[in-house]
Amino acid sequence: LFAHKSHAKGYIPPTTRPEGTAFCDFSLRCSAELRQEAGISVSMATSVSAKQSTIRTLGRQMSDLGTKWIQPVQLETKRKSKHSEVGKSEHAFTGSTHTITAIRRGSSLAQVSQCELSHGHASSLNDARDSGGGQPTPMFESKVSNQKLSGVSLDDDMVGDATAKLKSQFDAARLFFKNVPSVVQEMPKMNPYGVYANHDLRLDGIRVYGFDYDYTLAHYTADLQALIYDLAKEHLVREHRYPESCLKFKYDKGFPIRGLYYDKKKGYLLKLDFFHSVEPDSCFFGRRRVSREEIEAAYGGKYISAEHMPDLAALMDLFCLSEVCLLSDVIQHFVDEKLEFDSVYVYEDVKRSIDYVHKSGLLHRRILEEPAKYLVKSDGVVKLLRALKERGKRLFLLTNSPFPFVNGGMSYMFQEDAAQGESWRELFDVVIAHADKPNFYTSERPFRQYNFQRDVLAFNRVDKFQEHCVYYHGCLKSFIEITKWKGPEVLYLGDHLYSDLRGPSKAGWRTAAIIRELEREIGTQNEVTYRFQQAKYHFMHELLGRFHSMPLTGCRGNEKDLLMSLREERQNARAAMKAMFNPYFGSTFLTDTGKESAFSYNVQRYADVYTSKLENFLQQSSDAWLYTPFDVKILPHHIKVNPSSILKRYL
Repeated sequence: LFAHKSHAKGYIPPTTRPEGTAFCDFSLRCSAELRQEAGISVSMATSVSAKQSTIRTLGRQMSDLGTKWIQPVQLETKRKSKHSEVGKSEHAFTGSTHTITAIRRGSSLAQVSQCELSHGHASSLNDARDSGGGQPTPMFESKVSNQKLSGVSLDDDMVGDATAKLKSQFDAARLFFKNVPSVVQEMPKMNPYGVYANHDLRLDGIRVYGFDYDYTLAHYTADLQALIYDLAKEHLVREHRYPESCLKFKYDKGFPIRGLYYDKKKGYLLKLDFFHSVEPDSCFFGRRRVSREEIEAAYGGKYISAEHMPDLAALMDLFCLSEVCLLSDVIQHFVDEKLEFDSVYVYEDVKRSIDYVHKSGLLHRRILEEPAKYLVKSDGVVKLLRALKERGKRLFLLTNSPFPFVNGGMSYMFQEDAAQGESWRELFDVVIAHADKPNFYTSERPFRQYNFQRDVLAFNRVDKFQEHCVYYHGCLKSFIEITKWKGPEVLYLGDHLYSDLRGPSKAGWRTAAIIRELEREIGTQNEVTYRFQQAKYHFMHELLGRFHSMPLTGCRGNEKDLLMSLREERQNARAAMKAMFNPYFGSTFLTDTGKESAFSYNVQRYADVYTSKLENFLQQSSDAWLYTPFDVKILPHHIKVNPSSILKRYL
């Protein structure tokens, strides 16, 4: 980056410049590590017209770099001679009234003529320029290499020394990472069965516990996804007249993860990060991995703007895994067979087929025919429900599934014996089925009492919930009016971040997300091999930041070799981390660089607490305080290796 400034002879009169202060209308916010290395002085124009011209010039250059962090700041001035500051760190154009100052890439603006610039706090330009291990930004390099700046010279010896020092650090790092560093091995491990808090939650204030059924009270085997996939593809062929060859499709459990997005217009299957930028190596069209160039051409960059967000369908629950796989297989089949198609129609047809499998009762009948094949028994769930009841808590069940299906599954999991006269329904104060979430939270649909012996709905008005009875439909407004349960004293537990938790969180209920993948994800993050690769990735990223902080000279041979070596090492570590989770999309919670995914964003937004399975709450006492750690990142279960601590300790 080059900052151009006009040295006009005028000055700001006292009427417009308060005594002892000067104003600089720009500041580059940068990371704390690189701020410490910034030390290049910049002179500031002293006339109003020159000052405005400077701001416009810098604004254009900052905008070209994708920097959004320009903001006004007021600075304290030390009264110094203007002439003592000019020329200390500037290289003047020959025969020109302009000066040019080389500023380290990613550094903050350090010192302005007659004032000292306070450093801001934000991500360094390195993130915008070099994230993802791609090639250098062409615009940035060409502006430097193609300009012929007469009279401008850089200290080649200084640059050479800096390059040699960085090369030495890189060689030491490669030697260092031949073995697992002790600091990585000594890092504490996270509990795969823990309950993690995004927001403080005191369980002694919770009087009422609500539960979803599917993937909350009931957990299913991997065979269920294959069953949904097979039933849906058969419906596609039979009802939507898709080619008979689609019946040959097989569910690939190693392909999908949840938390993905499908672009209905473009047909892309996307994994997004916390800020809705596309993960470059986790975008697919069918089963073809989409290149970075194709992504940037489609969206104008990696970031998904508000213009494109309405076209994205979020695939957030575990039932979506079969949908993800079927969408990709259909599109790939059409491409292979050279059949013309509209990706919007493919999405709608697949979605209708998946919905049919659920709503027709076909899936439910198949599960109840072979409960041992599809349902996972858990003594812990039964113990938790009974323990809560013994503590005097009120319990309710709120599910979209029909009652006969819920009753069959709960009876199987509770191992009920009709001769004993016990029923799982005795544990619940209210049972609501066919609730139609998320519409349940916003509609005004009335409740209907369900006669499960005759399989009919009653016609009388529901003004109160009778003990051990079952109700259909309803809405949140009526539920609160009947029960008188206040929002903060209710904790609702579910697996779907949108259908289950978004509505309750907005209504004032406390929420808990049951995320089955969490157990495996934490187990992988606890492995020394993963932490080793994460430390290596951040280590190389830190050295790349130092490389890009050196003065610009154009890329000479030894510098280019060093740059390519750093990027290669970083990319290798990145690929190794991704392969430990899912070879196509990586971690559900993290991007390939160890940052949080869009799925993590939704967990943080809609879940007060989260855990891998319901029975993990047995570890908590009834009056426990689940609190957010003081050093929380985005989600409290994440462990990140700090590269600065390793650099200071070993290099």
